[in-house]
Amino acid sequence: MQVPFLDLKQINLKDYTEINNAIDEVINGGWYIQGSRCKQFEQNFANYCGTKYCIGVANGLDALILILRAYQELGIMSAGDEVIVPANTYIASILAVSANNMTPVLVEPDIKNYLIDVNKVEAAITPKTKAIMIVHLYGQITPMDQIWELAKKYNLKVIEDSAQSHGAYYQDKRSGNLSDASGFSFYPGKNLGAIGDGGAVTTNDSQLDYTIRALANYGSEVKYKNMYKGINSRLDELQAAILDVKLAKLDQDTDKRRVIAKMYREQINNPKVTLPQVELGENSHVWHVFVVRTTKREELQKYLADNSIGTVIHYPTPPHQQEAYKELNHLSLPISEQIHREVISLPISPVQTIEQTQYVIDTVNNY
Repeated sequence: MQVPFLDLKQINLKDYTEINNAIDEVINGGWYIQGSRCKQFEQNFANYCGTKYCIGVANGLDALILILRAYQELGIMSAGDEVIVPANTYIASILAVSANNMTPVLVEPDIKNYLIDVNKVEAAITPKTKAIMIVHLYGQITPMDQIWELAKKYNLKVIEDSAQSHGAYYQDKRSGNLSDASGFSFYPGKNLGAIGDGGAVTTNDSQLDYTIRALANYGSEVKYKNMYKGINSRLDELQAAILDVKLAKLDQDTDKRRVIAKMYREQINNPKVTLPQVELGENSHVWHVFVVRTTKREELQKYLADNSIGTVIHYPTPPHQQEAYKELNHLSLPISEQIHREVISLPISPVQTIEQTQYVIDTVNNY
């Protein structure tokens, strides 16, 4: 049996007729940027997240960059300010801070859930700190109560990197509605994935919505009148139409991911493999990826490949050890380093069958 890590072709083919119809409508409509399909998706995604506003942008990195840039334009933040970020996140979270000439301050994760250790955040706050960027890594929601308390105590903004957590709940609110602003990615492999790049910002702040919308459109609200030195970062009509089709199926797809994750967590039993922990209830995790740890990662990955099971490492090198961040190379972050050294992701997707899942379980148990 073969189990691909992520079969994007099959994921999109299951909704082929509706996606094809949506594409056809856009092409025949003759309007391809900032039209009705983008507005419709923005409203639908805002409703899904529970926020007042959603701004479609070109990708997830731009979403985070634009949030911080808008706060600078509004005089709330400035170059040189600090933003607290999880040390083990994907580098995009940190790139967004650097892109705004701000300073990322890395905080170690909790080894049990791979999310920022909320008990270590306060010690990282300085007079220069202006925001805490929370990353709901791998699809699991960060415990937010303590983050909110710190934000209120120190007058900080809370920003969510929700690139991997579409639809996850914290208490009665979804990812994207747990902060001052949230950045989403619709990269094809995400739980809500476009057929190309795409992203969005969600917020309940009307001033932030207005500013980001202008910044993403060359700094202009009215054509040829530029308020800011903006950029071009817009979600096009084709991707918006495709995403709208897939948004209607997202919760159903998430349920399928949870079935697979439940099977893995209940049936994988190998002392060499550490399973992920979920501490805030089943709705708090949407299983963008199913990440396990092992001290012999290369050996396990080769063994699974030899048995026709695809895996991916999320992520092999921590941001502070990347060449791009030479100024952080001196940092010692042992928990992050252990996580990046040991993690490996097993296949999980809405089109993965029970038979394929059982095969993965049996193969891992025989390792």
